[in-house]
Amino acid sequence: MTLSDCFALFVKFFFLLTPPFVMSAFLSVTKDNTIQERNTLAIWITLWILIISGVLLFFGGFIFKIFGITLDAFRIGTGALLFLTAVSLVRGDSIRVPSGDSVQSLAVVPMAIPITLGPASIGVLMVYGGEIKTGLGFFLAYLSISAAVICVGALLLVSNYIQKAIGKNGLVVLSKLTVLILAALSAQMIFEGADAFLLQTLEKLK
Repeated sequence: MTLSDCFALFVKFFFLLTPPFVMSAFLSVTKDNTIQERNTLAIWITLWILIISGVLLFFGGFIFKIFGITLDAFRIGTGALLFLTAVSLVRGDSIRVPSGDSVQSLAVVPMAIPITLGPASIGVLMVYGGEIKTGLGFFLAYLSISAAVICVGALLLVSNYIQKAIGKNGLVVLSKLTVLILAALSAQMIFEGADAFLLQTLEKLK
Protein backbone atom coordinates (compact mmCIF):
# COMPACT_ATOMS: atom_id res chain seq x y z
CA MET A 1 0.00 0.00 0.00
CA THR A 2 1.21 3.49 -0.86
CA LEU A 3 0.82 6.55 1.34
CA SER A 4 -2.11 7.74 -0.80
CA ASP A 5 -3.79 4.33 -0.42
CA CYS A 6 -3.45 4.57 3.37
CA PHE A 7 -4.97 8.05 3.39
CA ALA A 8 -7.83 6.94 1.13
CA LEU A 9 -8.56 3.98 3.43
CA PHE A 10 -8.49 6.30 6.46
CA VAL A 11 -11.02 8.67 4.89
CA LYS A 12 -13.30 5.86 3.67
CA PHE A 13 -13.35 4.05 6.99
CA PHE A 14 -13.86 7.28 8.93
CA PHE A 15 -17.07 7.95 7.01
CA LEU A 16 -18.10 4.28 7.20
CA LEU A 17 -18.14 4.64 10.97
CA THR A 18 -20.77 7.42 10.53
CA PRO A 19 -19.42 9.76 13.27
CA PRO A 20 -22.52 12.04 13.46
CA PHE A 21 -24.84 9.05 13.95
CA VAL A 22 -22.48 7.51 16.54
CA MET A 23 -22.24 10.82 18.41
CA SER A 24 -26.04 11.13 18.52
CA ALA A 25 -26.36 7.62 19.95
CA PHE A 26 -23.53 8.27 22.41
CA LEU A 27 -25.14 11.48 23.66
CA SER A 28 -28.46 9.67 24.04
CA VAL A 29 -26.87 6.88 26.09
CA THR A 30 -24.87 9.21 28.35
CA LYS A 31 -27.38 12.02 28.85
CA ASP A 32 -27.72 11.22 32.58
CA ASN A 33 -24.06 10.44 33.22
CA THR A 34 -21.13 12.50 34.45
CA ILE A 35 -18.33 13.75 32.21
CA GLN A 36 -15.94 11.18 33.70
CA GLU A 37 -18.35 8.33 32.93
CA ARG A 38 -18.80 9.62 29.37
CA ASN A 39 -15.07 9.80 28.82
CA THR A 40 -14.58 6.29 30.21
CA LEU A 41 -17.27 4.91 27.91
CA ALA A 42 -15.76 6.70 24.88
CA ILE A 43 -12.34 5.16 25.62
CA TRP A 44 -13.78 1.67 26.05
CA ILE A 45 -15.76 1.97 22.79
CA THR A 46 -12.61 3.03 20.94
CA LEU A 47 -10.55 0.16 22.38
CA TRP A 48 -13.17 -2.47 21.50
CA ILE A 49 -13.53 -1.17 17.95
CA LEU A 50 -9.74 -1.30 17.51
CA ILE A 51 -9.68 -4.93 18.69
CA ILE A 52 -12.68 -6.06 16.63
CA SER A 53 -11.44 -4.26 13.50
CA GLY A 54 -8.05 -5.93 13.75
CA VAL A 55 -9.59 -9.40 14.10
CA LEU A 56 -11.95 -8.89 11.14
CA LEU A 57 -9.20 -7.44 8.96
CA PHE A 58 -6.81 -10.30 9.70
CA PHE A 59 -9.29 -13.17 9.38
CA GLY A 60 -11.25 -11.80 6.39
CA GLY A 61 -9.32 -13.85 3.84
CA PHE A 62 -9.60 -17.05 5.89
CA ILE A 63 -13.38 -16.68 6.16
CA PHE A 64 -13.66 -16.38 2.37
CA LYS A 65 -11.67 -19.58 1.92
CA ILE A 66 -13.64 -21.52 4.53
CA PHE A 67 -17.04 -20.67 3.05
CA GLY A 68 -15.91 -20.63 -0.58
CA ILE A 69 -17.03 -17.03 -1.09
CA THR A 70 -15.34 -15.02 -3.83
CA LEU A 71 -14.05 -11.57 -3.00
CA ASP A 72 -16.08 -9.98 -5.80
CA ALA A 73 -19.33 -11.57 -4.61
CA PHE A 74 -18.69 -10.38 -1.08
CA ARG A 75 -17.84 -6.90 -2.38
CA ILE A 76 -21.20 -6.70 -4.19
CA GLY A 77 -23.06 -7.93 -1.12
CA THR A 78 -21.25 -5.47 1.14
CA GLY A 79 -21.99 -2.62 -1.26
CA ALA A 80 -25.69 -3.50 -1.25
CA LEU A 81 -25.70 -3.67 2.55
CA LEU A 82 -23.92 -0.33 2.77
CA PHE A 83 -26.53 1.21 0.49
CA LEU A 84 -29.33 -0.11 2.74
CA THR A 85 -27.52 1.40 5.72
CA ALA A 86 -27.42 4.76 3.94
CA VAL A 87 -31.15 4.51 3.15
CA SER A 88 -31.89 3.67 6.79
CA LEU A 89 -29.98 6.75 7.97
CA VAL A 90 -31.77 8.96 5.43
CA ARG A 91 -35.13 7.76 6.73
CA GLY A 92 -34.03 8.62 10.24
CA ASP A 93 -34.23 5.06 11.58
CA SER A 94 -32.52 4.73 14.92
CA ILE A 95 -31.16 1.85 16.94
CA ARG A 96 -32.80 1.36 20.30
CA VAL A 97 -30.24 1.40 23.06
CA PRO A 98 -31.11 -0.90 25.98
CA SER A 99 -30.47 0.24 29.51
CA GLY A 100 -27.74 -1.52 31.50
CA ASP A 101 -26.52 -1.65 35.08
CA SER A 102 -23.70 0.74 34.18
CA VAL A 103 -22.84 2.85 31.17
CA GLN A 104 -19.64 0.79 30.62
CA SER A 105 -21.78 -2.32 30.02
CA LEU A 106 -22.91 -0.73 26.74
CA ALA A 107 -19.37 -0.30 25.35
CA VAL A 108 -19.34 -3.49 23.26
CA VAL A 109 -23.06 -3.94 22.57
CA PRO A 110 -24.68 -1.84 21.28
CA MET A 111 -22.17 1.04 21.03
CA ALA A 112 -19.21 -0.77 19.40
CA ILE A 113 -21.45 -3.26 17.54
CA PRO A 114 -23.77 -2.52 15.77
CA ILE A 115 -23.95 1.27 16.21
CA THR A 116 -20.33 2.10 15.31
CA LEU A 117 -19.27 -1.07 13.52
CA GLY A 118 -22.39 -2.04 11.59
CA PRO A 119 -22.79 -4.93 9.12
CA ALA A 120 -21.61 -2.77 6.22
CA SER A 121 -18.37 -1.61 7.87
CA ILE A 122 -17.70 -5.17 9.05
CA GLY A 123 -18.11 -6.33 5.44
CA VAL A 124 -15.69 -3.67 4.22
CA LEU A 125 -13.09 -4.78 6.79
CA MET A 126 -13.38 -8.36 5.57
CA VAL A 127 -13.10 -7.29 1.93
CA TYR A 128 -9.90 -5.37 2.65
CA GLY A 129 -8.61 -8.33 4.65
CA GLY A 130 -9.20 -10.59 1.67
CA GLU A 131 -7.45 -8.20 -0.74
CA ILE A 132 -4.25 -7.66 1.26
CA LYS A 133 -1.54 -10.24 0.64
CA THR A 134 1.52 -9.02 2.62
CA GLY A 135 2.31 -8.46 6.28
CA LEU A 136 3.30 -4.86 5.58
CA GLY A 137 -0.01 -4.34 3.81
CA PHE A 138 -1.91 -5.59 6.85
CA PHE A 139 0.11 -3.33 9.14
CA LEU A 140 -0.45 -0.21 7.02
CA ALA A 141 -4.15 -0.99 6.54
CA TYR A 142 -4.68 -1.52 10.28
CA LEU A 143 -2.72 1.67 10.99
CA SER A 144 -5.05 3.63 8.69
CA ILE A 145 -8.17 2.03 10.17
CA SER A 146 -6.89 2.63 13.71
CA ALA A 147 -6.34 6.32 12.90
CA ALA A 148 -9.97 6.58 11.73
CA VAL A 149 -11.25 4.79 14.85
CA ILE A 150 -9.18 7.01 17.15
CA CYS A 151 -10.54 10.12 15.40
CA VAL A 152 -14.10 8.91 16.03
CA GLY A 153 -13.19 8.17 19.65
CA ALA A 154 -11.81 11.70 20.01
CA LEU A 155 -15.08 13.07 18.63
CA LEU A 156 -16.99 11.07 21.25
CA LEU A 157 -14.84 12.61 23.98
CA VAL A 158 -15.82 16.12 22.84
CA SER A 159 -19.30 15.23 21.54
CA ASN A 160 -21.03 17.24 24.26
CA TYR A 161 -19.14 20.38 23.23
CA ILE A 162 -19.83 19.70 19.55
CA GLN A 163 -23.55 19.41 20.24
CA LYS A 164 -23.51 22.68 22.17
CA ALA A 165 -21.66 24.38 19.29
CA ILE A 166 -23.77 23.17 16.35
CA GLY A 167 -26.93 21.93 18.08
CA LYS A 168 -28.96 18.80 17.37
CA ASN A 169 -29.96 20.13 13.95
CA GLY A 170 -26.29 20.50 13.07
CA LEU A 171 -25.70 16.83 13.89
CA VAL A 172 -28.65 15.90 11.67
CA VAL A 173 -27.18 17.89 8.76
CA LEU A 174 -23.79 16.21 9.22
CA SER A 175 -25.51 12.82 9.29
CA LYS A 176 -27.19 13.52 5.95
CA LEU A 177 -23.90 14.57 4.38
CA THR A 178 -22.31 11.36 5.66
CA VAL A 179 -25.14 9.38 4.08
CA LEU A 180 -24.32 10.81 0.64
CA ILE A 181 -20.72 9.64 0.96
CA LEU A 182 -21.87 6.19 2.13
CA ALA A 183 -24.19 5.89 -0.87
CA ALA A 184 -21.32 6.78 -3.23
CA LEU A 185 -19.02 4.25 -1.56
CA SER A 186 -21.69 1.54 -1.83
CA ALA A 187 -22.16 2.23 -5.55
CA GLN A 188 -18.39 2.08 -6.13
CA MET A 189 -18.11 -1.29 -4.33
CA ILE A 190 -21.01 -2.77 -6.32
CA PHE A 191 -19.61 -1.53 -9.64
CA GLU A 192 -16.10 -2.82 -8.86
CA GLY A 193 -17.43 -6.22 -7.84
CA ALA A 194 -19.73 -6.51 -10.85
CA ASP A 195 -16.98 -5.36 -13.23
CA ALA A 196 -14.51 -7.94 -11.93
CA PHE A 197 -17.17 -10.66 -12.01
CA LEU A 198 -18.07 -9.89 -15.63
CA LEU A 199 -14.40 -9.86 -16.67
CA GLN A 200 -13.87 -13.29 -15.07
CA THR A 201 -16.98 -14.62 -16.80
CA LEU A 202 -15.79 -13.35 -20.19
CA GLU A 203 -12.36 -14.91 -19.61
CA LYS A 204 -13.99 -18.29 -18.96
CA LEU A 205 -16.07 -18.03 -22.15
CA LYS A 206 -13.02 -17.43 -24.33
